[in-house]
Amino acid sequence: MSRHQTQSFLIRRFAEVGIRPSTRHGQNFLIDLNLVTLLADSAQLDKRDVVLEVGTGTGSLTAILAERAAEVVSVEVDSHMHLLASEELVDVPNVTLLNQDALRNKNHLHPTLMEQVRAKLAAAPGRRFKFAANLPYNIATPVLSNLLAEDPVPITMTATIQKELADRIVAQPSTKDYGALSVWVQSQCDAEIVRLMAPTVFWPRPKVTSAIVQITLRPELRARIADVAFFHQTIRALFFHRRKFLRSVVLSAFKEQLDKPAVDELLAGQGLSETSRAEELDVATLLRLTDALRERVGKE
Repeated sequence: MSRHQTQSFLIRRFAEVGIRPSTRHGQNFLIDLNLVTLLADSAQLDKRDVVLEVGTGTGSLTAILAERAAEVVSVEVDSHMHLLASEELVDVPNVTLLNQDALRNKNHLHPTLMEQVRAKLAAAPGRRFKFAANLPYNIATPVLSNLLAEDPVPITMTATIQKELADRIVAQPSTKDYGALSVWVQSQCDAEIVRLMAPTVFWPRPKVTSAIVQITLRPELRARIADVAFFHQTIRALFFHRRKFLRSVVLSAFKEQLDKPAVDELLAGQGLSETSRAEELDVATLLRLTDALRERVGKE
């Protein structure tokens, strides 16, 4: 399958088993085999790696990942696709296929995924956790975001996603795409767009341009965050009304704990004015601000 996932092959194979791509599950199959290989190459896998894949599909990428990695844990919500992939990968011993939703809810991965990953990591010394996937668009944001809150965090995440999301991940302050996701990723990782992809390289064709994105964990950056859960929650709150002044946003987010004089004092201590907005602040400034908020709220 990994060598034959062309449009004509998929149309014929799906007709044989009486299925069709599901819009509800965001199924767009990457039919340019060079780009499938580029995605796998970008993940830089070797036999130390345990790879999590979300969106098995027909198993095309899964088979390539399995050739290069120690273990692959792949999850597919569509039972028809899961059955098709199971048939194609039946003789591949280092692949674990799960037929379930990848998410427990929008803020958490389903625990079974990480239970499987942790078990594979523990099976041999020196193993590393990586993520690689042609991600369904409808779950790309929560999957990538929630992976950075897991234990362990993948040392790399390589995925095809919609270009709009890729732009948000790599965005800089004071641009239209800069937001909570930008800060959440860049506070812990290096992120880059590896390749843009036209709709024509997928079947069925999506209505948007896609991108391969590479996100690489930098442990020294993550170590700066004293309380990862508090930081994540606070950043989302600060960008919830991105155009509002920071003063009013902080007051709203911490209304049970901080009054106006306390917020004014805290912002002034960070060198921020009453007219500052979260979208103007770089990652380092937002890290200092959230640390100050955490310390202040903890004393209340």
